[in-house]
Amino acid sequence: MKNDPQFDFWYAVNNTEVVSMPEQRLETFGATMVNYHLVTELMDSVNKVRVREGRLKAFRPQIIPPPSITEEMLEGFGEEARDYAEWLQQHAQEMQMLKYGFKVHKQEINDYILSDSLETVVDRVKKDLTERDDPLGAILIGVDHPWEVCLLKLMVELVQGSITGNMQDIHQLQRDQKAQFHQRIEKAFLDASRDATKVPALAELLKNSGLFERYEDRFFAAVQASK
Repeated sequence: MKNDPQFDFWYAVNNTEVVSMPEQRLETFGATMVNYHLVTELMDSVNKVRVREGRLKAFRPQIIPPPSITEEMLEGFGEEARDYAEWLQQHAQEMQMLKYGFKVHKQEINDYILSDSLETVVDRVKKDLTERDDPLGAILIGVDHPWEVCLLKLMVELVQGSITGNMQDIHQLQRDQKAQFHQRIEKAFLDASRDATKVPALAELLKNSGLFERYEDRFFAAVQASK
């Protein structure tokens, strides 16, 4: 009997547990490399546990949303995981980062099998991560197939844990840029009121920024004051 991809997908989602999240949230103005450790029991073996170690690369968040969630968010994933882009779209409301271009790239680094219980292996991975003192390390318990879906669940939780801080950073940057531009306009007005040769530069600044109509009365007053 042919496997049902939808059943496999939801089975993976419902049986994935994020044991340990990174101590640091995703960067707002740069890329973030999250080191994941996915622990899964082999389906047909007793006390055989696979550990997959790899990296999820979260690129710098973009305010403009990507044209395609499949192409942008699942770069580097296999075709099987890409089939579940619809599930990601259903979570777009929660994952507000998607609205300005959050995307993830997957890279496998290591894959090995241990002969021990799941709990023992998880404890061993936890201890190893603690010794490495990796602030961007994450541990998951998931399924051996389709294991990539487990990484999608980690991605959702990474975004949910970072969105508030990322938005605060972006808004603060926008406020700072607005304040700096306001200071630039004020200086241009002051210069034009003192020196008639600076009037053309003021006019160009206002026109290029689309603010000429807003400052039109003040501009002509400055022109008069410079005479």
